[in-house]
Amino acid sequence: MKWFLKLGSYLFHPLWMPFIGSFFYFYITPRYIDIYVIKAQLLAIGIVTILIPIIYFFMLKNMGLAQSIFLKNIKERRLPLLFFVILLLLLMNVIINRIDVPELYYFFGGILIASFTNFLLALLKIKVSLHMVGVSGLAMFTIALSIHYNINLLAIISALVIINGWVASSRLYAKAHTVVEVILGIAIGFLPQLFLLKFWL
Repeated sequence: MKWFLKLGSYLFHPLWMPFIGSFFYFYITPRYIDIYVIKAQLLAIGIVTILIPIIYFFMLKNMGLAQSIFLKNIKERRLPLLFFVILLLLLMNVIINRIDVPELYYFFGGILIASFTNFLLALLKIKVSLHMVGVSGLAMFTIALSIHYNINLLAIISALVIINGWVASSRLYAKAHTVVEVILGIAIGFLPQLFLLKFWL
């Protein structure tokens, strides 16, 4: 059981969530998008939201400004979160077109709001579960896609609800967060996606 709970923290690290959400979108949308465009967009999203942040983390680690990929210390979170906010702004202005893929654009808008909120809270020395921000935001986006396209995604949504419980249990078991920090993470991930629905649903 111990290894299973730890596994949840690695499999559903918040860095993977933007890419997974993008993959879900391109897989689910009935809108015709050329396969080469999809591959190019996913590659760009992967580079901007996964590869570059990982490289940046190792730079911070070499400089002694970060210790763990989980950013356990509140102070360690500030620079990575600010950097991620800048990357998201770049992604939304250069790579993702609001007219062509509004659902995806506002998905990243929700991630941007959540990331900036986490950055502000880190400045105020308030710790939040970034894992829960990621998985709860992804769950809300998937529910919205199901409603928007009138597609039965019950199996995927159910799996995501279970994953939310798994990740929450994992973070609590590891004593990485308190119950309040986990709940805050769920709210910060879920609410921006819910709020931005009015722009595309």
